[in-house]
Amino acid sequence: MPGADLSRLPIALDLRAISIAEGVRAALAVAVIVALSGLLAAPALMQAALAALFTCMCDPGGPVSRRVPALLSFTFLGAATLSGFGFLRGLGYAAIPFACLGVFVFSFARIYGQAAQQVGALATVVLVLALDRPWPDAATAFASALLFIAGGLWAVFLTLVIWRLHPYRPTRRAVAEIYRALALLAADLRRLVAAGDAAAWDAHARAHRRLVRDAIEQARGIVLATLRQRGAQSPRAAQSLIRLEAAEQIFAALIALDDILQSAREPARRQAAAKLLRRAAPLLATLARGIVRDRITAPTRMAQVIAALPAPVAGLAPDDPIRRIAAAIVDRLTIALTVTLPAGLNPGAMADGSTPPLLVRIRAPLVANFATDSAALRHALRTALVAAPALAITFSHGGSYQHWLTITLVLTMQPYFAVTLQRALERIAGTVIGGFLASLLALVLHSPWQLAAALFPLTIAAMAVRVASFGLYIMLLTPLIVLLLEIGHAGTSGLEIAVMRALYTLLGGLFAVAGVLVLWPSWEPERVEGELAAALSAHARYAEATLAFLLAEGDEGRVEAARRAAGIASNNLEASLARALHEPRRRQRERLETALLADAALRRLAGRLAAMRLAAAPIATADHATLSAWRAWIGPALATLAAMPAPPTPSDPALAEALGRIARQVDLIAGARRRDAHYITG
Repeated sequence: MPGADLSRLPIALDLRAISIAEGVRAALAVAVIVALSGLLAAPALMQAALAALFTCMCDPGGPVSRRVPALLSFTFLGAATLSGFGFLRGLGYAAIPFACLGVFVFSFARIYGQAAQQVGALATVVLVLALDRPWPDAATAFASALLFIAGGLWAVFLTLVIWRLHPYRPTRRAVAEIYRALALLAADLRRLVAAGDAAAWDAHARAHRRLVRDAIEQARGIVLATLRQRGAQSPRAAQSLIRLEAAEQIFAALIALDDILQSAREPARRQAAAKLLRRAAPLLATLARGIVRDRITAPTRMAQVIAALPAPVAGLAPDDPIRRIAAAIVDRLTIALTVTLPAGLNPGAMADGSTPPLLVRIRAPLVANFATDSAALRHALRTALVAAPALAITFSHGGSYQHWLTITLVLTMQPYFAVTLQRALERIAGTVIGGFLASLLALVLHSPWQLAAALFPLTIAAMAVRVASFGLYIMLLTPLIVLLLEIGHAGTSGLEIAVMRALYTLLGGLFAVAGVLVLWPSWEPERVEGELAAALSAHARYAEATLAFLLAEGDEGRVEAARRAAGIASNNLEASLARALHEPRRRQRERLETALLADAALRRLAGRLAAMRLAAAPIATADHATLSAWRAWIGPALATLAAMPAPPTPSDPALAEALGRIARQVDLIAGARRRDAHYITG
C-alpha cells in the first residue's frame, strides 16, 4: 500500500498483559470435556468443548453482575444460531441472505460496548460453522444445541464459581497507589505548615512530589494498557481513567497550596490550611482503600465529609486562593468518589440511583447509530456485504475448510483500514505458522486422551497471551481450533489441514482489506482531535436542547435528535480512539489521554442529561432564572472547550445534585484540556 508503514503496526508482545490464570481456566474448560469425550467414546462432545472455549473467549472480565449477562447471552445465542442456521443451510444459496443478515446484526452489536462486540464476533463464527452442512433431522440439531449449552454453562461455572478472574485489579491498585501517595503528601504538608523550615520544604517536595509523580506515570501506563485491551468503551477502564485524572488535578492543587503556604505569613491562613490538610489526608487514604476493594463503606457519610472539607477555610476572604484550592479538591474528590461507587459505572442512572428501563437501554444506542454517518453502521453493512461472495464461494466448493474464508473475513474486517490491515497481517502470519504446528501435532496425536493432554498446555498458552499479542494468540489458537474441529475427518492429513486453512485464511484477509478499500473507504481515520471537537459540539447541542425542554422552551423531538447526534459523535470518537490506541505514537500520548478522559466524561454527562429528562424531580423546585443561568453556561462551556478554558461555573446549592454533576464533568475535561495545552506548548 502506498505510504503504509508496516513497521509501525503494534505486533509486539506486551508481557504485562499475559494472564496465566485466564489460560488455565480456559484449559480446564476444554480439556476436561475432551477427556470426557474419550472416556465415554462420544466424539459429539467436541461440540461442547468448542462451546466452552468460545465462552471463555467472550468473557469481558470485571464484576460478576456484568459478566453473567455476556456469558449466558453467548451460550444461548450460540446454541440458537448453531441449530437455526444449520437448518437454513438446507436451503442452499437461498440461505446466504439470511446469513448476511445475521452477520450484520452480530457486527452491529458493537454499539452496546466491548462485551457485546465480543459476543457478536464469536456468534458470527458459530453462524459460519453452522453453515458447513445441513442438519439431517431436528433431533440432531436439538442435540447439538444442548451440547453447545452444556459446554457454555460448564465454562460459565468455571469462570464465576471456581476460577474467578479480576482483570481490572492491577489497574485499581495502581490508581489507588496515587491516592495513598497524595494522602502522605497532604499529611506531610500539614506537618510542615508549622515548621517553616525552608530545607524541610525542599526535602518534602523532593520526596513526596516524586512519589506521587512516579505513581501517576506507572498508573497511566497500566490504565492505557487496559484501554488497549478492553477498548475505549469499557466502563471499568473509563472509571480508572477518570480517577487518574481527578488524582492528577488534586496533585496540582496540593502543589499550588504548597507554594502559597511557603510564603504565607498570616497565622489565620496557615492554621486554616493546616486544618484543611488534616481533613484531606484521611479522606484520600480512605478513597485509596475503597478503590482497591472496589467498594466504599458508608458512601453517603463519606460524601458528607467531602462536602464539609472546606469548612476550615470558610472564614478566609472570598477571593483567597486557598479557598479556591479547597473547592477544587472537593470537586475532584467528589468525582473520584462517584465513579468508585457501583452506580458510578452507570452514568445514565436515574436520580434515585436506579437504572433506566431495559427497553430504553436497548433502544437508545440502536436509534442513535441507525444513521449514515455512524461508523458502527457502516462497518456492519460492509461486513455483511463482503460476507455474501465469501459464503457463495464456500457453498460452491463443499468441504471441511472453506468456512475459514468467511471466518477470517468477518473477524479481520475492522471499521478502519489501518486496523484491518494490521489484523489481516497478524491473522495470516499466525494462521500459517499455527496451521503447520497443528499438522505436526496431528502426526503424534491419535487418541482422545493424547488430544486432551496436548490441548491443556496449548489452551493455557493461547488464552494467556490473548490480550498481550494478537499475532501470537492466533498462532497458538489455530492448532487448538484445528484439533477440536478437523482432525477427526477420516483420510485427512495434518499437512493438508494446515495448507488448506492457510490458503483460505489468506483469501479471507485479502477479502477483508479489499472490502475496507472499496466500501466506504477510510484511508486514514479522522484525527482524534477532530472527533473530540465534534463530540464536544454535539453534546453542547444536546445539553442546550435538554435544558430548553426542561424550561418548556423546546420540544421533545429536538431533544431526541440532539441525543442521537451526541451518541453518534461519541461512538465515532471511540472508534477513532480504538484505532489510535493501536498506534505506537508516544509523542501523541498526552493528547490521546485527554480525548479518552473527555470521552468517558461526555458519556457520564450524557447519562446525567438523559436521567434528568426521564426524572426531572431534582430540578422541579428550581426557579426559571437559576435554571436559565445553568443553561447559559453548560452548552457554551462545552462548545468553547476546544479553545480552552471553560467559562466560570455558576454557583447555586439548590442545583448541586442535578446540574453540579454535569458541571464537574465539564470542569474535569477543561482541566485535562489545559494540561494538554501545557504539554503541547511547553
